[in-house]
This record gives sequence, structure tokens and C-alpha cells, in this order.
Amino acid sequence: MSAVNKAVFARLSSPYFPILTALFVGVMLISNIAATKAVVLFGDWLRFDLGPLHVNGLVTDGAFFLFPLSYVIGDVISEVYGFRAMRRTIAAGFAVILLASLCFWIAIKLPAADFYDNQSGFEGVLGSVPQIVAAGLAGYVVGELLNSLVLVKMKERAGERRLWARLIGSTVVGEFFDTLVFCSIAATAIGIATWSDFINYVVIGFVWKTLVEVAVMPLTYAVVGYLKRAEPSYREALEAQQQSSIPVP
Repeated sequence: MSAVNKAVFARLSSPYFPILTALFVGVMLISNIAATKAVVLFGDWLRFDLGPLHVNGLVTDGAFFLFPLSYVIGDVISEVYGFRAMRRTIAAGFAVILLASLCFWIAIKLPAADFYDNQSGFEGVLGSVPQIVAAGLAGYVVGELLNSLVLVKMKERAGERRLWARLIGSTVVGEFFDTLVFCSIAATAIGIATWSDFINYVVIGFVWKTLVEVAVMPLTYAVVGYLKRAEPSYREALEAQQQSSIPVP
């Protein structure tokens, strides 16, 4: 008789884990700045009414093309290194984004030189960052934790099988709550003032981010597969699990 723990993870002493963490934090930091710009896509031709939803183009923000990458990286970390590693990564991102917000606030408050003509533009872009940062922090802490938790729990039940199911399932849960929390806090910072635009913002954000993750799933599979082969500790843990699953005569 043997006890089998289906979920296998690599140790955090890996040389790859810091690189993934740095990429994740960088994507989050850039996204929080780019998200201060409101964006309308396809506004010239995409117009229709659906109940309370009045669509005049797709309302989103300037980080719409980059932010989904954070969930791809989060999935890779969760799948290969586990929930504990993802918590560390989220904490690192939290600290860096807070530091960036503080630095931007100090930079705005510092007296501008007489020859500097861009103070108003500087304030216009970075002055709204604290609200975006609060939205980003709240959304991504909730979303990424749920994303990682769902993925790891599904892996504990399925082991190495059905990676596609946990990538999609965790993304749907994480992206929904991330988008809802983020949009609820950030909407006024980027000029969204009506319920129609808010619903548009939430729905488009959620659908877009989910579709992006589905579209790049072959890349996620390739990275996960490479890391599982490259990480000696992952292979060792997998071999140990396979040995423990052999029935004892």
C-alpha cells in the first residue's frame, strides 16, 4: 500500500525561477503604467446595443496587449514550482509596484527646473498611477492567487495529465476576479464614467485576456515542458512519485 501525492514541483533553488519572477514583476510594473491610458478599439464600426450594454468600440486600457503575459508566466511558475513559489512572486511584484508608486509621487512633488516644460504631461501620466496601482495590486493579488490556487488544486487531482484543462480553468477564474476588481477601482482613473462603458470594460477585458491565454497555450506548453525537463529537482520528484506509486508486493 502506498500514499501517492500526484502534484510534483521543482525546488526554488532553480536558476530559472528568478528569471521568471523578474519577467513577471517587469510585466506587472509596465502594465500598471500603460494602463493609465484609456483605449477604444474598432470604434468606427463596432457599434451595437445589447440590453444595458451600449457598445461603441471596445473599451480597454493601454496595457491590454501586455497584461495577459503575466498570467502566462504565473501559470508556468504555478505548474512547475507550485503555489508557495507563486506567493513569493506575487509578494515581490507587490513590493516593486508600491516602490514605483512612491518614487513617481516623489518625482511629481519635486520642484521642476525652469527649463523643464513637461511637468503637466508628467503629472498627467504618472499622477493617476496611485489609483491604478491600487487597482492593479488588488486585482492581481486576488486574481493571481486564485489562478495559482485553482491550477495547483487541479494538478493535485490530475497529476501531469490535462495541463490544458488547468491552464484554461485557472485562467477563467483568475482573470474574471482580477478584471472585476481592477476595473471597479481603476475605471474613474482612466475616465470611464457610465455603467455601459464599465460593463464594456469588464467584459472586454475578461474575454480578451482569456482568449490571449488560450491563443498562446502552445507557447505555455513549450515553456512548461522545457522547464520540467531542465529542472533536475522536478525530474527527481517525478521519479520519486512514480516509484511510490508502484504497489508493494
